[in-house]
Amino acid sequence: MQIKAETPEEYIDKVPEDRKEAFVKLRTVILENLPDGFEEVMNYGMIGYVIPHSLYPDGYHCNPDSPLPFMSIASQKNFIGLYHMGIYANEEILNWFTEKYAKQVPAKLDMGKSCIRFKKMEHIPYELVGELTSKISAGDWINTYENAIKR
Repeated sequence: MQIKAETPEEYIDKVPEDRKEAFVKLRTVILENLPDGFEEVMNYGMIGYVIPHSLYPDGYHCNPDSPLPFMSIASQKNFIGLYHMGIYANEEILNWFTEKYAKQVPAKLDMGKSCIRFKKMEHIPYELVGELTSKISAGDWINTYENAIKR
């Protein structure tokens, strides 16, 4: 399920009612904890958090016209997805998150390489997502990207 929207607000208006409250709360937590240098945009059909060209002119290596992606949130068919490239690129962050998640959430972590799937809205660990959001600065993300991903 892809929501077609031009702005984050338009995207949220189209999120199914049964998950809209959780989605808005997740977005709020991200925005409250997002380090300086990141910007909220629509990116790849999701609400994305990116490093803009004004800070990183090279853009994303797969598409230099796009800003450097870092995080995204999306309402998918059966879950809310949180896509966090820092988890994918930094094993220390991945280990920290999986350990904290297991202590805070009664359900097993459902995760792909960079995608955390929240199938039950009551299991979204908002405070933990806030901590995760704040753990990597824009400068740290650029360094990680250039050293581990861009090659």
